[in-house]
Formats: sequence, structure tokens, C-alpha cells
Amino acid sequence: MGLLLVACGSDDDDSAEGGGGGGTPTASVKVSTPVVSSITTTSAVVTASATGPDIKSRGVCYSTAPNPTINDNKLTASAENINVSLSSLQPGTTYHVRAYAQTASTYVYSSDVTFTTIEEEKITWTAPTYPDDYRTLSGWENRSKWNLANVHDPSVMKAEDGYYYMYCTDAGFGNPQAGHGHFHCRRSTNLVDWEYLGATMPNLPSWVQKKLNEIRAEMGLGASTANLNNCGYWAPCVRKVKDGLYRMYYVITIDGTIDGPNSWGERAFIGLMETSTPANVNSWVDKGYVITNYSDRELNYKVNPTSWEQCYFKYNAIDPSYIITPEGEHWLAYGSWHSGFAVVKLNPDTGKPVTDPLPNPWGSANEAAYGKRIFTRNASSRWQGAEAPEIVYHDGYYYLFLAYDALDVPYNTRVVRSTNIEGPYLGINGTDVTKGGEAYPILTHPYKFANNDGWVGISHCAVFDDGNGNWYYASQGRFPVGSTSQPNWAPNAIMLGHVRSIVWTKDGWPVVLPERYAAVPQTAISEDELVGKWENIDLGYEYGKQKTSTVISLSADHKASGGPWNGKTWTFDAASNTLTIGNVSLVVRRECDWEASPRRATIVYAGFATTGRTTYWGKKSAN
Repeated sequence: MGLLLVACGSDDDDSAEGGGGGGTPTASVKVSTPVVSSITTTSAVVTASATGPDIKSRGVCYSTAPNPTINDNKLTASAENINVSLSSLQPGTTYHVRAYAQTASTYVYSSDVTFTTIEEEKITWTAPTYPDDYRTLSGWENRSKWNLANVHDPSVMKAEDGYYYMYCTDAGFGNPQAGHGHFHCRRSTNLVDWEYLGATMPNLPSWVQKKLNEIRAEMGLGASTANLNNCGYWAPCVRKVKDGLYRMYYVITIDGTIDGPNSWGERAFIGLMETSTPANVNSWVDKGYVITNYSDRELNYKVNPTSWEQCYFKYNAIDPSYIITPEGEHWLAYGSWHSGFAVVKLNPDTGKPVTDPLPNPWGSANEAAYGKRIFTRNASSRWQGAEAPEIVYHDGYYYLFLAYDALDVPYNTRVVRSTNIEGPYLGINGTDVTKGGEAYPILTHPYKFANNDGWVGISHCAVFDDGNGNWYYASQGRFPVGSTSQPNWAPNAIMLGHVRSIVWTKDGWPVVLPERYAAVPQTAISEDELVGKWENIDLGYEYGKQKTSTVISLSADHKASGGPWNGKTWTFDAASNTLTIGNVSLVVRRECDWEASPRRATIVYAGFATTGRTTYWGKKSAN
């Protein structure tokens, strides 16, 4: 991509001629040779000056022919220092530009300068073709074709070999993984094409039954009669600790109740595996027990198990999130539905809690060993409607991502942040959710663009980066019941892995883009490309409702029509890729239009209302 600047005539000895080529020179009027900058495929900025007495107007004129005049394309300026933006230019085209000044009797022109707009890049990008409705490929015999089919509760990390590795809960359409091990793995170099590798855990670790019965004995109970062939294998969290060391924290849930039909459900365990070579799924070595459910109710496990607001466990030992702080401390966040989330400090060498062995998991005196609560949705109720804490560090803050509501349709994602791993965590509106409260902003919500069934159940996220400043959000997605691709007899059973880009706002909050990541080349976006129709979705919270898109338009005269910004003015900052409509700032990126047939590249936006309680998603319409 080259830039050609040629001045025709002397640099500052300005020529004078009339509007059509005639006129009388005005020696006291000086018009400088223009300087052209910020050249893109369709635009450029021209600066110059026009000084002298009796100047009625000044500006620049431009054309593809030499020595343009005011009879060609013209832009006026209001001050001696001319600064104008040329737009709607043709890519890869040479233009001539001159500054001018108009007096009472003539026009004074500068020398002729040429510049060439940038050619449009030859994009070799091809849209992904794998199907969202993967039922015909869901069986075990088709696992080499799964790509992101049968993904639930993913965890993603980038390894030293350059691959991204994804691990997930044992779940899929028709449970094809049953009998084939646990915590299945796939990998990718581009976050679009995923290679299935296999299970990382062949069988239930032997320590689980032993630890369960040890705890039961301390509770005065006999050995468990739970069916250990019916355990749940949930929500792994995988991180690179350093080159040659990777850790996976995983969850085993025990079937049945603690002691008969009038007691609470049996406990869960978080365990640990390690490997030096994630490419080899058989290389994971089990390191045993990490932590279990904690209760502050002593041994009162016979409380009515339908009284969810008074459930026995304070911290539920599922959904681990492992983080290493910039200071080198290791922490584990965990918890789900029962009372909120806790963080517990770990021994970096072992990956186990610093209190080792842990005391019995009940009684107020032992709570500190099981961690400190960092989030509760409702301090007066133990039944939270929140799960899946995920903590990452970015630019001075610890960001706590969390899943809200039931995982079938209502599932949505929130985020809060703190300068301290142990809190307090605050929402964008200042709410201290460590003490209790609703978390904002919303990052994902059930949604539907036009001509598509849309998605629900988009949460329980993994948040990760590529080491080069690019951040991503991975989760499951489900078809809504009754949609074209979702049979009513299997509500929300199709679980497809979704990966989306995260963009950080100038205020340091993450926004998740509405369309799934497809490695679309991020060439410069020009203001002209934003003009036209958009599909806008208001992601303001409504429980269990799939929010649908409405059409808005951005006109060339910078006015918005339709939707929440009808009649508002819009502007675009190309340097930061920020579209501002009224007082709402939206980040803009190129992504794939997954709803189009065939799929194609488009432009999307995402951002928050000034209160932070409403999130907007948008996609440039093909129409």
C-alpha cells in the first residue's frame, strides 16, 4: 500500500486564476500548498492555509484530473487554517487537490498536489461452513467432525505449543461421550476450527469414594450407598501455570442425598489433575482432592431440602476458576447457587489450599479455611440463581464473570470488578455485590437477529487471551425450544460451543461482541461503511425472554432513525473504532454474519447505556 504525494508548481509561490481558469492575480493573498494525511481506502484529510485581505471564502477542491477548480469537488473552511476531510473517495485512485481563496474579483489557487487512496485489501477470508444444527453429526462415531458440537461449560487456555485447548463438562446431544471417559478435549490454532482429541480422565478417581466416606464418618454416618457410576463430571477449569506445567481443576458430584429422603443432596468435590503436555490427553496425572462443600449449619443436614432459601451448604464445591495474580499468588474461586461464591488461597507448589489438611467442612470456626465470600446475589437468601464464577486480571482489576439464572433459556452473563482478589467487587453502577446485589453490566442474554431462530442459554463462560492483547469469551449456546433446529421433545439439548471476541471500553469494562468469532480480517472501518440499516438488540434484562432485533438506520448526514436513538446524532472515531449515537458509545468490529445464507463478513457493535444497566448489540444489515 503506497502513498504518492507530488506537488505541481513551486512549493509556496502560489498561482492565481479565475473560477473557470481565468481571473486577475491577487499578490497579497497567500494560499499554501496542501498537505494530505490520514489516507484510507475512501477518505483523506487535507490541511492548508489561506491568508490575506478581503477573502470571502476558502477551502480545497479536488478531482481525478490535474489542477482542479471550484467547479470540481469543493469543500469550504471557516478559518485561515484549512482542515477538511475528504470522504466517499474511490479505493486505489489518484486524486489532485488544491487549496483556494476567493476574493471579490477572483480565485487564488495553490499548487496541485496528488495523493493516492489505499487499495482495498484482497481478503482471503472464508466463512465457516460447519452446521449449527449438528444432530446428524452428534454421535460418537462422528467425533472427528464435531468441531464445537457437544460443548458445555467450556474452559479454554493457550499452551506453549501455540494451540488453544478447550475442555468441557460431560454433556452432549444424546450423551455420546457416555462410556468414553471424562472431561473431553479439543484444540485449535485459530479458534474457529477445532480438532477433537479425546477424554483426559478415563475413570472415576479412587480418592473420591475414600474421601466421601471419611467425611461421612466424621459426620457420624455410615459409608455412602450412592451409585458412583452415576456421578456428574462438571465444569473443568484449565490454566497454564508455566511452561511444562498445566493444571485442571474439575468437579465430581455425588448422586443421592446425605442421609435419606429428608436430607440435603450429597456433596460435590473439586479435584486436581496436572500435565506437561496437553496435546496428549492420556498424560494427565490426578493429584487428588482439593475442596468440598462447606456448611455453617454444623450437622443440621436434615433441614427440609425443598426450602432452598435455607439450604444446608453455604459454598457449593462446583464451578472452579483458577487465577494466578500478578504478584504470583494462586487462588481458586468456586461456588454455585448456594449463598454465593468464595475464593480460597492456594499453595503454588501443590495447587491445594494453603490450609492443608482442611478441617471438617462444617461449623463457623472452620469457614475461613474454605475461603472468603466475594459475591452474593441476595444476602438474605441462600438460593442465588447465580453460578460459574470466572476471574481474570486485566489492567489493574480482577474481573468476576458470572452466570445468572436457569441454564436452559434465561441464562445470561454479568461482570463486576475489584482491585483486590478478595473484593469488594463492584458493578458498573457501583453496586457492591460482595455484600449482595444485582450485578451489572450484562454481557450476554438470550437473543435473536432477523431471519434466524437465535440463541438461548449463553453463559457459564471461559475468558482468555492470546498473549497479544486479544481477549475472548467462550460458552455454550442452545437453540430455543420450538425453533426450526430444536425439536420440542429435546428442549435445549443441542449445545454448541460459542467463541466471541471481547473488546475493552475506554473505562475498562469488557463488552462481548454479538456475533461468534470467525477470524474475520480486521481491516480499517471507514465512516462510509456505517451508513445504512442495522439490526439493533436491546439486551436489557428480562428473565427468560429472547430479545429480538429492530431496525435502525444511520444516515450520511449523521442522524439515527428508529430504535432507542431516533433523531439522535451519530459520530465515528476511526482511531478507536468507536461509534457514538447520542450519548451511547459502541465498539465496532468486523465479524461474521452467522445468520446470513451464505455466511458473510459484516460489521457489529456492542456497548452499554450510560447507566450500565442496558447493553446494546448490533449488526450491519445486508439489506
